[in-house]
Amino acid sequence: MTTKELLYVDDALSHAQFLVTQYQNAANSLQDPSLKQQVQQMADRHRQVYRKFYDLV
Repeated sequence: MTTKELLYVDDALSHAQFLVTQYQNAANSLQDPSLKQQVQQMADRHRQVYRKFYDLV
């Protein structure tokens, strides 16, 4: 990988991790079980995105 590509992957990892944290914090603060589950699923999807980008390196 070129330096520019590695910087892109690093940036994507940072964004994915940020979103995981934000969704997880939101899910933890929700009281409605249905909404909490949906937000948790979004956090899980971003964890998968993070793993895919991480596997590139």
